[in-house]
Amino acid sequence: MAEQTLARGLKNRHVQLIAIGGAIGTGLFLGAGKSIHLAGPSILIAYMITGVICFLIMRALGELLLSNLNYHSFVDFVKDYLGDMAAFITGWTYWFCWVSIAMADLTAIGLYTQYWFPSVPQWMPGLIALVVLLIMNLTTVKLFGEMEFWFALIKVIAILALIVVGIFMIIKGFSTDAGASSFTNLWSHGGLFPNGMNGFILSFQMVVFAFVGIELVGLTAGETENPETVIPKAINSIPIRVLIFYIGALIVIMSIYPWNSIIPTESPFVQVFMVVGIGAAAAIVNFVVLTSAASACNSAIFSTSRMMYSLAKNNNAPGSFTKLTSRQVPSNALYFSSIVVLIAVVLNYIMPEGVFTLITSISTVCFIFIWGIMVISHLKYRKTRPDLAKVNKFKLPLYPFSNYVILAFLAFVLVVLALAEDTRIALFVTPVWFIMLIAIYKVKKTEEPQAAEMQSQNVSDL
Repeated sequence: MAEQTLARGLKNRHVQLIAIGGAIGTGLFLGAGKSIHLAGPSILIAYMITGVICFLIMRALGELLLSNLNYHSFVDFVKDYLGDMAAFITGWTYWFCWVSIAMADLTAIGLYTQYWFPSVPQWMPGLIALVVLLIMNLTTVKLFGEMEFWFALIKVIAILALIVVGIFMIIKGFSTDAGASSFTNLWSHGGLFPNGMNGFILSFQMVVFAFVGIELVGLTAGETENPETVIPKAINSIPIRVLIFYIGALIVIMSIYPWNSIIPTESPFVQVFMVVGIGAAAAIVNFVVLTSAASACNSAIFSTSRMMYSLAKNNNAPGSFTKLTSRQVPSNALYFSSIVVLIAVVLNYIMPEGVFTLITSISTVCFIFIWGIMVISHLKYRKTRPDLAKVNKFKLPLYPFSNYVILAFLAFVLVVLALAEDTRIALFVTPVWFIMLIAIYKVKKTEEPQAAEMQSQNVSDL
């Protein structure tokens, strides 16, 4: 019987929008207010720097994926170049990252829905969303791609609308309660670094969080039609997306509203649309952030199930998780991940806000680990397989200098997390997760020979 494999049902437009959707989320829509408050206009430089680093990470990821089209995800090449234990830790850590993000987004869906239906219990919309997204993901991978295409399209249209309306307001010198709209607002309120280097450095915490999920395109490799063309196109368009959706939107926001007039606890997108005078602005933006949360949760359900499938294929999770439906969807992996996400949402509803913040900050630290592992795998690939690197048409520019720059940046972000009081504790808690995984792996490796010996004994007894 032929081996079951994932379907290559994702087309070019699906992968392009999945890549865009992975880079646009609540970190931009809701977190931009906090980062602007910390850094002022210098936040633009922070986004440019982080955007360049993420582009280089994705180039390394793309080169590795295209070096072997049998790779279903980056865990496969981690196993090849860094060994079984690294693949085990990386796979489960990435799974944990997306479970915690799904928890945050399902809770957000409940909160956003209460804007229109305040009497509805917070847990109910999240539960309904989880069930709907699970059913959709169980159908076909093509339907997942279709959902993500439309979710991402709503976010893209919202940002483009903001930029177009904002440019019109700036040209017309539209007056707000903070003064006239003008590009001079970018430097006339304390300069580019109004809070000095301290504010600029601290802003990297939220800026990096805004890019979390950009590597999701690397998880679609096993289900993409014509990956040699589609994946490079998605990755190479990252700089344009960063310039338009991050830099462009923030330039417009800070030109209309001076950075020191933006309320850090509110979405700057809401504030700008309110200034325009659209009566339903809050409802419009609430709908956008609701679909953004649903999009992120959709991506989380997809990625956790595919990571579980990949772990099982490499004997790092129960073999039942490799089972595919007739539509070539890993159903058991989907069910398991969704159940864990559901438990996380319930716990988040019961527990105080501090625990929720702790879990999401731990997730951010884990994403930094994932990015670092990708870059280290690329270094090992280039050193040990020059034959593959020679024929690969999609290479990481400036190797190995780029690799070391990325790793230095990731180390810098960890230092920034240590400086911020609300994320510092994550740096002390996260090692517990890795120690636990190492211990489980050691026990697993000890039990495997015993299980093989018992199986051999049973065969000989027959």
